[in-house]
Amino acid sequence: MIRGLAIDMDGTIYKGMCPIPGAVDFVRKLNEIGIPFVFVTNNSSKKREYYYEKLVGMGFDVCVENVLTSGIATLEFLKKKRRGKTVYLLGTDSYLEELEEYGIKVGDKDPDIVLLSFDKTITYEKINNAYQFLMSGAEFIATHPDDLCPTENGYDVDVGPFIAMFNYLTQKEPIIIGKPNSILLDMAASVMNVRLNEIAVVGDRLYTDIKMALDNGVPSILVLTGETDKNDLKNSSISPTMTFDSVADIIDSVFSD
Repeated sequence: MIRGLAIDMDGTIYKGMCPIPGAVDFVRKLNEIGIPFVFVTNNSSKKREYYYEKLVGMGFDVCVENVLTSGIATLEFLKKKRRGKTVYLLGTDSYLEELEEYGIKVGDKDPDIVLLSFDKTITYEKINNAYQFLMSGAEFIATHPDDLCPTENGYDVDVGPFIAMFNYLTQKEPIIIGKPNSILLDMAASVMNVRLNEIAVVGDRLYTDIKMALDNGVPSILVLTGETDKNDLKNSSISPTMTFDSVADIIDSVFSD
């Protein structure tokens, strides 16, 4: 029995600033039939409030608690598991503000941790500093592993290629907090007040959304509005529980009873 949905955002309910056709009605129907949901995104470049305001501006009936980002999950991890450690951030000014609001120490003098997030302000200086700190013994943590970030016009380069670069240069594997790691899904279950095994994951990516569901033994729903197409699905070893053209098709098929 599916009692809650962990739903991806980019490529699943919108692309850039454009809602996926039928997605607004999908969320409205979830509210009407009383199925709790949390939007779970690996995009860590903006604050949770940004995504909430973006969703509301597109016409989605949501509250800020419906949004859970890999950035927020990383902050919780640092606060609970790396208390008192100093972080060097590869990230946006917005994410830096969130780190400071959480009381996490940020600095560029012998940091304990190099934190890699979705950074549209990245520079050679930041990359070189991170390399030097990692080689000097700093721990490597990444908010998420996505290679590409969907936009209304296609895709932008995301965190994944930078993880590969630093791994090649330093031979260090990062702790990855976002999908497919279980941390986000555990937090989503807590927000929805349901058990983990009562959640289904909805998303457009096999190697993050669907893999997270498989790794945690919960149902997965792949939609073909984002990164994955039918050929990708056919050639992948990762198989979703269900596949739909878009989220617009989910309600009648999954919650018809």
